[in-house]
Amino acid sequence: MSNRSNRQFLIAARPEGMVKESDFKYVESPVPEPGPGEFLIHQDIVAVEPALRGQMENRANYAAPLQIGDVMRALGVGTVVESNNPDWAVGQRVQGLFGFQDYMVSDGKGMVSRVPDGVAGEAALYVFGGTGFTAYYGMAEVGKPTPGCNVLVSGAAGAVGSLAGQIAKILGAGKVVGIAGSDEKCRWLVDELGFDAAINYKSEDVAARVMELFPKGLDIYYDNVGGEILDIALANLAMNARVVICGGISRYNKAGPIEGPKNYFNLVYSRATMTGFIIVDHAHRYKEWTEIMGKWIADGKLKYRIDMLEGFENLPKGLIRLFTGGNIGKQLIRIG
Repeated sequence: MSNRSNRQFLIAARPEGMVKESDFKYVESPVPEPGPGEFLIHQDIVAVEPALRGQMENRANYAAPLQIGDVMRALGVGTVVESNNPDWAVGQRVQGLFGFQDYMVSDGKGMVSRVPDGVAGEAALYVFGGTGFTAYYGMAEVGKPTPGCNVLVSGAAGAVGSLAGQIAKILGAGKVVGIAGSDEKCRWLVDELGFDAAINYKSEDVAARVMELFPKGLDIYYDNVGGEILDIALANLAMNARVVICGGISRYNKAGPIEGPKNYFNLVYSRATMTGFIIVDHAHRYKEWTEIMGKWIADGKLKYRIDMLEGFENLPKGLIRLFTGGNIGKQLIRIG
């Protein structure tokens, strides 16, 4: 395969403010050759996450540093096309940290695994991958819904939030409300996913609506955005509330010092907890969660939506869309 090109997007600059297409550099390099014990993967679907923005700046201490000139990191799904490893057959579907490129070589160690039989690549990168398990762990085991509890989810039309709200309902929550950035997204949450209500933060008074919808306060706030909306939630906590800190998309593109929440002391008044987590700390439980969520999907209790862009050239655009509100559900890019 040495006569074919491996398209790649490299990190060209540390993002300042909003991540831009100029922060990436397109190059073509020779397709790598697998050595002894190695195999060659041809990638066809790439997933992007808001956390990649922080990794471009090396602000994420749970991930290996990325340097200028490195291939942009991302999860992907592909197929083994050449193999010098008897444990990895040609034709095997695999997933892992393959990055913004067509081809990569692996020895089967580290962040590469087989896509389970019967699972589509899109689902492997979403509901049966880190994103889906983030929603499950954050809601089920950090938020701990109880029968009849009140739940608010920010970033609710995104990949994590849309699953987290549904999981709260499945586990017995009484009222689940999502915050999203358009009327279309709000309708999707209520009409298709079963949220009890949705708030359009771009056109509504979020603080007033939260007080109206939750007169007795929030038992669980699942936070994907941080900033002003986190402060609003902290101002409306019920006794013994749980605040789940999953993401902070409002802060990822800000330069300079980041303000902390002004209403944090309501955690004391409400005897509440605020907990952050990183899903890679719990990767040993992925099989368990695959079985739980797979049954929910089979039973029609859990729905998911893929927002698919087509074309290798759209890899940077796919990442940028996460910060401009362009996606609904999980943002994937088909490159193969």
